[in-house]
Amino acid sequence: MAARTTRGDAPTEAGAPGAPAVAAAHAGPAAPATIASIAAEAGVSIPTVSKVLNGRPDVAPETRSRIEEMLERHQYRRRRQRPTSAGQPLIDLAFHELDSAWSIEIIRGVEDAAAAAGVGVVLSELGGVHRPPQEWLDAALARRPLGVLLVLSNLDASQRHQLESRSIPFVVVDTAGEPPEDVPTVGSNNWNGGLSATRHLLALGHRRVAVISGPSDVLCSRARVDGYRSAHDEAGVPLDPSLTRYGDFYVDGGYEHGLALLSRPDRPSAIFAGSDMQALGVLRAARELGLRVPEDLSVVGYDNLPLTEWIGPALTTVNQPLKEMAGTATRMLISLARGESIPNRRIDLATSLVVRESTARWEG
Repeated sequence: MAARTTRGDAPTEAGAPGAPAVAAAHAGPAAPATIASIAAEAGVSIPTVSKVLNGRPDVAPETRSRIEEMLERHQYRRRRQRPTSAGQPLIDLAFHELDSAWSIEIIRGVEDAAAAAGVGVVLSELGGVHRPPQEWLDAALARRPLGVLLVLSNLDASQRHQLESRSIPFVVVDTAGEPPEDVPTVGSNNWNGGLSATRHLLALGHRRVAVISGPSDVLCSRARVDGYRSAHDEAGVPLDPSLTRYGDFYVDGGYEHGLALLSRPDRPSAIFAGSDMQALGVLRAARELGLRVPEDLSVVGYDNLPLTEWIGPALTTVNQPLKEMAGTATRMLISLARGESIPNRRIDLATSLVVRESTARWEG
């Protein structure tokens, strides 16, 4: 782009007819964008740009879009705000869906880490979508939080820039898809979890092992299925593709797929349920069909929620360190909000198999 210079109030391009030759000689690096320069280029007032930055709703959509485009084009970054004594600093915690004991474990981990840092938490649900609607983002911007934690959700490029331009960091917990490399994420080794669950069942003699994972468009669901397949390859046991199902991580999904699988004449002798909640649904389906667990059917869950020790039989499951994941993500977010560098932007915590009473050797 040609350097710009100014004569009076009329901007001209350096090198254009009538432009002073000295302008090109003295042109240096472009000055960082400011609210005033963005306002001047957009043809709006400084308070209007400020309203957009603060997520205020009283700006026309066309004007807001134009200002956001200029903020992104000029790579505007607001100076990081220091906490004041006016109120407790906050972080926004947004779940794609808030409807299970799994969510409670994440919330506990976030609140413990946030409380230790003197930070409050604002909790939101996104209604089952994996990308926040603009209305939610506008409300978050208006709160001016220290940062944003997204659970099984992510932002598109435009939304990421809206946070970055306000110097609001964000971290993703258990990402739904594959995020860009520079997006900080915390999860667990889902592939290894699927591998260890299936290895356990194959080692017990099961040869028809089904899997009911979560939604097929969610990264951790696919990783658990990949681990399940790898265990079969490792053991030299052929895979029946019809035994691979994708549920929703909830009880209903486990029940519906469990009922369908266990009603087959060639039913599986074991099911890796992909989540503890889906395992509960499988247990109900087995009970309705008169199948005993673990004598007639072995079941493995995933997450190691507290309730798994109390159901009958106690559930064999894969321990996913949900509270540790949430706490790690929260501490990472607070560090970023303080302007500190973080050594790793992607962290996967280890999973481990917890053997209880819902699995047994298969003699069939």
